[in-house]
Amino acid sequence: MTHLADAYQKPVSEMDDEQLPVPEHRTHGARHFLGLYGSEHVAATEFVIGAAFVAMGATIHDILIGLLIGNTLAVLSFWIITAPIAIKTRRSLYSYLDHHMGDLLPRLYNGANVLIFVAISAAMITVSATAVRVLFDIPPQIYPWPSSMAFVLIAGSASIIAVVVAYYGFNVVAEFATICTPWLMVMFTAGGMVLIPALNETLTGYTTLSSFGDFVNLAGATVFTGINSQGEPGIGLIEVIGFAWAANTFAHFGLVDMALLRYARKSVYGLCTATGMMFGHYIAWISAALMGAATASIMKLSVAVVSPGDVAFYALGATGFVIVVIAGWTTANPNLYRAGLAAQAVFPKIPRQKVTLMVGAVVVVGSCFPFIYRSILPILAYAGLVLVPIGGVVFAEQHIFQRMGLKPNWHRLTGAKDNRPALITWLVALIFGFGLNFMNIMPFVYLFLPTWALSIVVYTILAKRAGAGGDYPEAEKREAEFERRVAQYHASLAQTESHEHVSDTSLLTKIIRAVWIVVGLLVPAVLAWRVLFNSPDLYAYYVNREVFYDVTIWCTLIYFIFAWWDLQRSKSLQRQSHPAGETAPAE
Repeated sequence: MTHLADAYQKPVSEMDDEQLPVPEHRTHGARHFLGLYGSEHVAATEFVIGAAFVAMGATIHDILIGLLIGNTLAVLSFWIITAPIAIKTRRSLYSYLDHHMGDLLPRLYNGANVLIFVAISAAMITVSATAVRVLFDIPPQIYPWPSSMAFVLIAGSASIIAVVVAYYGFNVVAEFATICTPWLMVMFTAGGMVLIPALNETLTGYTTLSSFGDFVNLAGATVFTGINSQGEPGIGLIEVIGFAWAANTFAHFGLVDMALLRYARKSVYGLCTATGMMFGHYIAWISAALMGAATASIMKLSVAVVSPGDVAFYALGATGFVIVVIAGWTTANPNLYRAGLAAQAVFPKIPRQKVTLMVGAVVVVGSCFPFIYRSILPILAYAGLVLVPIGGVVFAEQHIFQRMGLKPNWHRLTGAKDNRPALITWLVALIFGFGLNFMNIMPFVYLFLPTWALSIVVYTILAKRAGAGGDYPEAEKREAEFERRVAQYHASLAQTESHEHVSDTSLLTKIIRAVWIVVGLLVPAVLAWRVLFNSPDLYAYYVNREVFYDVTIWCTLIYFIFAWWDLQRSKSLQRQSHPAGETAPAE
């Protein structure tokens, strides 16, 4: 990355966009972020996390209330903490660190990101492999390590495909992921609906539910029983709230999602994260838990070792294989791509594509070990604990410093090579956070809160001593001139780049859209509703379920063909409306 001192002498037009704030005319409206967060947070992890809550022994009341509170806190964290800083700076966290924290800290931070994104990528590919495993009649992988060479070959092959895609075709994967969101939402919900009658029959002898109270009683007796997989009392309301809040700590308190929200026109768009939190991390988690418990009962296994592939197969039939592979793939590839970017920042002299292959080799090995995907909740929580202190450092600069008469950009003004106060703060916060975890003073899912607060206090004190309150007239003048040049460059871009989104209102597009909405989404939803509410006995249930299985796989095929066709027509229209060199942000 180019150091800012070099940037002062370099024409702004020659700088990479990632080194500059996002210009105002490239920002997006609320609809963009509603779809974006829905796409990212309805994924393969939901199968694993839903089953994890069952294995940890949560009660149904703790789940219904705790997940609602925890995910609400997550949405508020995005809105109150992440979005204002992202909009104020218009930078990604990586760009911000590069400009504010010197050379060493960004490299260490990106190294931590590599490990985290590698683990998430490996876990998602393993999830996809569990679906393919069922097709080849390979035994379930119930141990932390692989017990079948055939499973190793499947997981390794899936990993290699993901690495190649991240190497060459990330844009295609990103586009594919955007059209998956509505379908994933419908399928996660439908899967739970299809298996509820079977669960109810095992408990009451009846396949129908007469009220929401019946559902609560059913889920409490068969799924969220309050007893963990070891037969002991499980986690309570406080832990459920903490897990839901901490699942994306690195993104909100840790500010990683500055990369997304820097494109928001208003900070209130941070509330758009609710599509991911309230559906992906509430409805989908509960639905996945219901599916997992039902599948475990059918297979006579513990829910802790039932694979996502088995769960999806019993809930959705052949469509289940598709949902697990797609959900795993669309989650793994962006994270693998991020891991490559982070690794390239650690080793700037190695091209991104080559370093992506190096990272991919680690993912190939990791994807063969099932314990990684079964540990996804602790991985996410500890990832937050590692990255949150840097979020506290940035929060201090952007919200505390000016109130104390300190300069947020003090390190750039001094011209020092490394931001030692930030490095020391991160080290102190890590020792503090993991020390609290070692002493078991509080649930580990809440460790990010005192760790974040400590990092703010420590960094503010150390930065003040290091010169954050000093005067640097020459440096400030130089930076003001640089910001003026950036503003002029952005103004010139705004005149040449169109920022009007053109809607396709042609008859053919309306027909295409109607097909993927009605056939691809509404028909499976209606059939799932029929299974749940129109199956008075086991025979009717099995008949309705088989119809759902048989029809939904064809609806899925039609959905992806027509949704992809719709996307390509929309892209073609934008290209025709905006000549080369002009762009229009998607809404």
